[in-house]
Amino acid sequence: MAEERMGILYLMRILLEETDPAHPMNAAQLMERMTNRYSIGCDRKTLYANIRRLQEFGLDIGQKKGRSFGYYIKSRDFDLPELKLLVDAVQSSRFITKERSEELIKKLEKQTSQENARQLQRQVFIYNRVKADNNAIYENVDTIHAAIHENRQILFRYCEWSMEKKLVQKKNGADYRVSPWALAWTDEKYYLVAYDAAAGIIKHYRVDKMQQVRLDEKERMGKEHFDHFDLAAYSRKTFGMYGGKDVRLKLQASRELAGVVIDRFGQDVMMIPQKDGTFSFTVTVQISPQFFGWLTGIGKGIRILWPKDAAEAYQAYLRDILESLS
Repeated sequence: MAEERMGILYLMRILLEETDPAHPMNAAQLMERMTNRYSIGCDRKTLYANIRRLQEFGLDIGQKKGRSFGYYIKSRDFDLPELKLLVDAVQSSRFITKERSEELIKKLEKQTSQENARQLQRQVFIYNRVKADNNAIYENVDTIHAAIHENRQILFRYCEWSMEKKLVQKKNGADYRVSPWALAWTDEKYYLVAYDAAAGIIKHYRVDKMQQVRLDEKERMGKEHFDHFDLAAYSRKTFGMYGGKDVRLKLQASRELAGVVIDRFGQDVMMIPQKDGTFSFTVTVQISPQFFGWLTGIGKGIRILWPKDAAEAYQAYLRDILESLS
């Protein structure tokens, strides 16, 4: 009786691991696997009965007829194209370390047959993307999610990179205390968006620069700031999540830059065509060196129309760069 109970479980494992619509297994092959791999004897009558039981249990087992007769798993939680997308996302993600990436991909491979899993064992080449080397990011994200779920504040140490390429704790290692409200994945980095009660404002922190993240017993604060909070809009205007003053800008760009503008600000941005082959648009951004750096990267095809002080600040930013090169 024990062998019979184990037999149906091993049969399910064989079907899940070794079959798919392109690779069915007939009764003889299934019985051979049961005997040679698991030392479980099985006749055809028992095999067919167990297949019916698995179908009644909810396993989607299909049956092919003709020359390639056999049984196979028809559908799974994830289709092969979906798994390929997930594998590509894991491999190209900067905040997941190489070791964690390999672990995740092995788990994803178990969601399909062994034949299909071989298609997932491929390297995605992404230029200029360096993997993180901080496995604590995983635990940090998990702790932050737990704090949000349990409505609790968190404590952590925040760091910055030194010339020696080491993370050095800021404020001489003193704790930061914030109320976490959201996590944002922006520009290939994870950010915590939180309310700082001491400063009375919303702040953001790079998760990979956070250390010793832990839950606090105090309840979160700042709910009123997040009742109508638009995380996507916040991310778009912040440009790399560096602090700056919110400013409503009107800019002018050449028409071939329409895609660049849409990529940065989304499809809701209103672009007004001009007779000279340009278009104007108005957005809210945080004025910072990172924003000016983005403009500089685009080049002469874009400029600030107003307000005047923002345009002058950008000109001063460019002059400083030129003077530093002379």
